[in-house]
Amino acid sequence: MSRGAGIAWLSAYGLFLVYAASNRSGFLFPDLVNLVIHEAGHLFFSWFGRTITILGGTLGELLAPLLCAVYFFWARDVPGFTFASFWFFENFPYIGVYMADARDQALPLVSVGGGSEDGEGHDWANLFGQWGLLAHDRQIGGFVKILGWIGMIAVVAWFSWKVRWKASGGEDGAVS
Repeated sequence: MSRGAGIAWLSAYGLFLVYAASNRSGFLFPDLVNLVIHEAGHLFFSWFGRTITILGGTLGELLAPLLCAVYFFWARDVPGFTFASFWFFENFPYIGVYMADARDQALPLVSVGGGSEDGEGHDWANLFGQWGLLAHDRQIGGFVKILGWIGMIAVVAWFSWKVRWKASGGEDGAVS
């Protein structure tokens, strides 16, 4: 990867982080793709019982980028690994918003088979209620949002270091 390509990627990540920080809805444009993966996760994990079916949406939207990151890591593809890792952490802020909404249930929900077996309900209200954590939805959701931001910034910082290292005469652009 050339230094110019690295700078272009860093600029794109920087612009995205500014966009995400200024967005007050909690729903970013990549979340449209993540929503499709989330709903497919419910269907995919429906084979494993009610709780995993409900959790399957969130698992799906985290596993898709994680599996891509693993692939790009083994392929030693720095831009691909960075993108998939950033995508992984980009899911966390909206997951946190969804978690924090468990008691209020004010978010509009999409139901394609739904998070529960009967197609009704809020995934995190069901899960937190089942686990006795409903009263802590906002704290847990806030923590997950912060974790996502830390992860996205860490990925961009690591990529920035890789771009600078490569430009200063590093041997290759491998992920290691």
